Amino acid sequence: MPSLSDLVRSHTDLDADDVAWLQLLQADWQIIADLSFADLVLWLPDREGKGFWAAGQMRPTTGPTAYVDDVIGTFVPVGRRPLIDAAYTQGRLIREGDPEWRDDVPVRIESIPVRRAGRVIAVVARNTNLLGVRTPSRLELSYLQTASDLTQMIANGHFPAAGERSDHADTPRVGDGFLRIDAAGRVVYASPNAQSVFRRLGLSGDLTGLSLAETTRSLVPPRRRPDEETLSAVLGGRAQRDTEIGTEGVALIVRTIPLRPAGEHIGAVVLVRDVTDLRRRDRELVTKDATIREIHHRVKNNLQTVAALLRLQARRIDNESARLALEEAVRRVGSIAIVHEILSQAVEERVDFDEIVDPLGRMVTEVSAVGSRVRVRRSGSFGELPSEAATALAMVITELLQNAVEHGYDPADADLTGEIVLSAQRLVGRLHVSVDDDGRGLPEDFDLEGQGSLGLSIVRTLVESELGGQLELGPGPGGTGTRAALDVPLD
Repeated sequence: MPSLSDLVRSHTDLDADDVAWLQLLQADWQIIADLSFADLVLWLPDREGKGFWAAGQMRPTTGPTAYVDDVIGTFVPVGRRPLIDAAYTQGRLIREGDPEWRDDVPVRIESIPVRRAGRVIAVVARNTNLLGVRTPSRLELSYLQTASDLTQMIANGHFPAAGERSDHADTPRVGDGFLRIDAAGRVVYASPNAQSVFRRLGLSGDLTGLSLAETTRSLVPPRRRPDEETLSAVLGGRAQRDTEIGTEGVALIVRTIPLRPAGEHIGAVVLVRDVTDLRRRDRELVTKDATIREIHHRVKNNLQTVAALLRLQARRIDNESARLALEEAVRRVGSIAIVHEILSQAVEERVDFDEIVDPLGRMVTEVSAVGSRVRVRRSGSFGELPSEAATALAMVITELLQNAVEHGYDPADADLTGEIVLSAQRLVGRLHVSVDDDGRGLPEDFDLEGQGSLGLSIVRTLVESELGGQLELGPGPGGTGTRAALDVPLD
């Protein structure tokens, strides 16, 4: 299905400002569709003047749809839809004409010119399924009157308001709670849902006839509402924006759209939504995230304590093999501790792995016999990884770096200088990692399958079982040194 931008580029002469205006309109036209009980279709004029392209479609949540199928990308030549032609050429709302029949459903069509900077740039067709029409209630009459005011504002270029969008992802919808206020900010009509929302705040009577701003001031303590200027502008119906208010036990989002169908301010439509449960869940998630970070911090501290104890034990052992084994254990525990340290600072259970491997490289060389004479350099970026993969991959890289340091270089060489390059590249859903050293290389009879060393056994197990990847070990580029290559799926 083509996007609005695709259709504009391919078939129209609209400029970037026109597209931005239409995108602002589409951001809020669910409100108009719901108030109208009708489908909205955005039609763009063809650059050659041969007809119109359907570039957007919105179905109502308050009534039956008039379009079973999607129409975006459809072309209508001039003459086939006279109401759209007339709205575009005459620049006025067109409501005349008999209903159309679509699949045995009568549909009333109204065409609304979309005006920006004094010129008509598109047409919105409002399609009402007449099978769902009945004697309207007071709620439905208020909806329809407000929809009529908003469509008149579109035709006159007063809606949408340029540059003003909702700040909340959970912005109110028409069905959450609907109020209509007059130019003085007094409630003319409040839907049952809106009444219920304000009663949760503590209102005992009816909202109708009350000043919405003054009533809110009396119900909401100052620290739980916006500043006085914002409160007066939004709840007084003068500013097209939203704000959040509440008490200790209730949280609301209030959204206001001023109404000026003929250019003069006549009031506003105010939508309210009770987000108490959403805010409670947000607080629970924040608490849970903080708890998880604290757990990672404590695990890191405990692992560092274990590493310190192992290090002390290694210093007291005279047996060289046992001492080396304990030092390897210290490095392995330390690599896991680094992962938990990064996770204790992360907001999500994903980590920037570059922040993990850089300390690992320093740790491996600092505690080795070669010291600073061999350095580890990272090339490329690992990017973000889930914590489970990060822990396993940190262990693997620690072992590979340790192998490169221990077996690639002779610490007795007085002129020793070396470099180990740790490379990372993300390609087509996979992570490719290589550890290249410029050391003495592998023995001639080396066989990865037949190796019984604990380090390589750990690496193979983690790569194949935990990470679902593959490990290759062989000569380095140009036949010198050693290369260990990993191919790990990112998903």
